[in-house]
Amino acid sequence: MKPIIALLAASFVAVNIFAQEPQFTTVKNNAATPVKNQGQSGTCWCFSSTALTESELLFKKQPETDLSEVFTVYNLYLDKAEKYIRRRGTTRFTEGGLEQDMLYSTDTYGAVPQSVYPGVGRDTVLKHDYAMEGKLKIYLDKVLQDNPNAVPMDWKAGFKAILDGFLGAPPATFTFNGKTYTPKSYASENVPVKSTGYIGLTSFQHHPYYTTFAMEVPDNYNSNMYYNLPLDELMRDIKTAIMKGYTIAWDADVSNKGFQQMKGYAKWVSDDTELKDYATFTEKNATPEIRQQLFDTQVTQDDHLMQITGLAKDSKGNEYFIVKNSWGEVGPYKGYIYVSMNYFVINTISVLLNKDALEPAMLARVGK
Repeated sequence: MKPIIALLAASFVAVNIFAQEPQFTTVKNNAATPVKNQGQSGTCWCFSSTALTESELLFKKQPETDLSEVFTVYNLYLDKAEKYIRRRGTTRFTEGGLEQDMLYSTDTYGAVPQSVYPGVGRDTVLKHDYAMEGKLKIYLDKVLQDNPNAVPMDWKAGFKAILDGFLGAPPATFTFNGKTYTPKSYASENVPVKSTGYIGLTSFQHHPYYTTFAMEVPDNYNSNMYYNLPLDELMRDIKTAIMKGYTIAWDADVSNKGFQQMKGYAKWVSDDTELKDYATFTEKNATPEIRQQLFDTQVTQDDHLMQITGLAKDSKGNEYFIVKNSWGEVGPYKGYIYVSMNYFVINTISVLLNKDALEPAMLARVGK
């Protein structure tokens, strides 16, 4: 009898532990393509914005599309290299980026289906990581060092050779569904999104509200601009966009103890003691002042980007954003995570969304 009693007791404890975990009810969740995996690369900015773009196509009632992230990464490495050379090595050169960069790449270089240009592969372990970045930067620095007075016109050839060795050369033309395209013509016909149709939003106190500024984070190599809103208005506009059927690209800090992908949800942990009762503790109130302080002291940094697809509530009525990550189908929600409003307020750097998702008064303020 003792083994049976012990088994029943263990089961009872397990049930109680499970019962303490938040149970979520979906309020609204918008169409999204399957969860992908950025592997070892630092290209979450591309995965989140590509996911946003693929959802935009679904919103427009187009067939499900799987776009090549590696094509964007390849072309923006070239773009970063040009800026690095022109500024004599005084600008940032890394694999990082922000939400708008993928749309800028689509506008400038076009797009390619994943099946046409998978690069070294996706949904396994991407290899375009620090090794490639390091070799590319060494090459650029040597070009500048060896040519202090006149950079040779053909410097890109050696740079592309390194890229091609890691990622493979992207196609100049390709056939897809029986039709021949260039990346530009494919984007024109099949990816009808333009960077001018989107807006970056944020909320910080070191700039006046209702003004636009270039976000002061290291990966903003392209000086992407963000419209600064009071926090309550930012939250309102995000929720409004979701309820209208739009998804959002989200830049945030997830390198903290509150982001629990393997549990499937994230809460703002302001004190380590809260981790002892992580499932049940009540979060402190997140304020604009705390948010600003953590940003100014660089506790909050832009270390990861994801896609917000929806809105949910737990059994106590607390709201959570439904977020699609790019770490593969990990955790109880197969790559998704529920993010509390307090976590979002404290850890958000910025968001990117379709201008059409804004209310008319807000759209008039920022300009169509």
